Amino acid sequence: MKAVGLIVEYNPFHHGHAYHVNKAKEITGAEIAIAAMSGNFLQRGEPALISKWTRTEMALRGGIDLVFELPYTFAVQKADTFANGALSLLSAAECDYICFGSESGNIEAFYQTYNFLKNNKHKYNESVQTFIKLGNSYPKAMSLAYQELGPASNLLDLSKPNNILGFQYVRAAIEKQLPIKMTTITRKDAGYHDEFFASPSIASATSIRKALFTLPEDLSAVQPYIPNQTYDLLLQYREQFGAFHSWDMYWDYLQFILLRTNANQLKAIYEIEEGMENRILSNIKTSQSFTHLMGALKTKRYTWTRLQRVLTHILTGTTKDEMKMLKERVTYLRLLGMTEKGRLYLNRLKKTCPLTIVTKRASFNSPQIDIDSRAAELYTIGLPTNSRQFALQQEYYQKPIYLK
Repeated sequence: MKAVGLIVEYNPFHHGHAYHVNKAKEITGAEIAIAAMSGNFLQRGEPALISKWTRTEMALRGGIDLVFELPYTFAVQKADTFANGALSLLSAAECDYICFGSESGNIEAFYQTYNFLKNNKHKYNESVQTFIKLGNSYPKAMSLAYQELGPASNLLDLSKPNNILGFQYVRAAIEKQLPIKMTTITRKDAGYHDEFFASPSIASATSIRKALFTLPEDLSAVQPYIPNQTYDLLLQYREQFGAFHSWDMYWDYLQFILLRTNANQLKAIYEIEEGMENRILSNIKTSQSFTHLMGALKTKRYTWTRLQRVLTHILTGTTKDEMKMLKERVTYLRLLGMTEKGRLYLNRLKKTCPLTIVTKRASFNSPQIDIDSRAAELYTIGLPTNSRQFALQQEYYQKPIYLK
């Protein structure tokens, strides 16, 4: 069976995602779609709206056949590290193709851009450092350095978020010499960061989440933009756990951690650099909310996303030493869910996969999965007491979801 890999968050699964799944199978001829899906905390340093288990069920009902969890050590990371982890996972799952959405929609442009930057590597890297010294964030410095090289019209626009991620996927595949064919489809109708609905049926996950938090008691505003099964699962999650997850849910606990932490302890946390620890500690006592703290911390150099990731690492207690050892490659495949076709593929994969396939957390231990579980435990902190214990138990005893 041919398999196509998708790198996803599904926060939540919507019509645009369904289009991606169907189109990926269509253009590759793959019978199986495999998702490398972020766990309970995401690439932009946010808690997922709903748990990885509910998002897994959404994925399976939306056309995905196997869902593997992308470990925290890659999921909550800058684009290149995120891409390296996702590619190593999907390679271990023996995918024949990877299909990603992009603003470009032209896979050749990704390879041409890679070669262009490779041929101008020295000048590009020097320019990146120059723009950083001028006070720009690393992503902004890369974008400015790229533009300074004067890319031709047939190359990528690397100011677009999906093009940036897609470029890192292609780069990782080339540099790891993976036997995977890369494909891309044009992102449909809604932009990645769009905050408002601009189409009758396709909306960004960002705009859907904004609508859900604006009127949490009324999900009807998002109903046209999500499959019926996503709508039903959102209702079920809210009924079972009382709320959707956002940073506001974790504010009290984050403040508690920081009030008990000194600068030297904070310097050990992953992504804390260049006096950032002092900036955080000097603002925590006067900040009245998570948004207030973020507004006080944000500078030209420290992007909102970078700061959110830092605060996520503080919340989960993730250190530089841990990440140094564990961010090179995925060391296991944790199965979250499967369809019947996925189960048949998995039976074959078990015979050849170079990594342990984990179907029950309680029976497997490794330093990398320990961080996943710590993050999963912290994810439950904001839930009502009567539902928190169930969510904690899920991490260790939930069997992979099986959709027949």
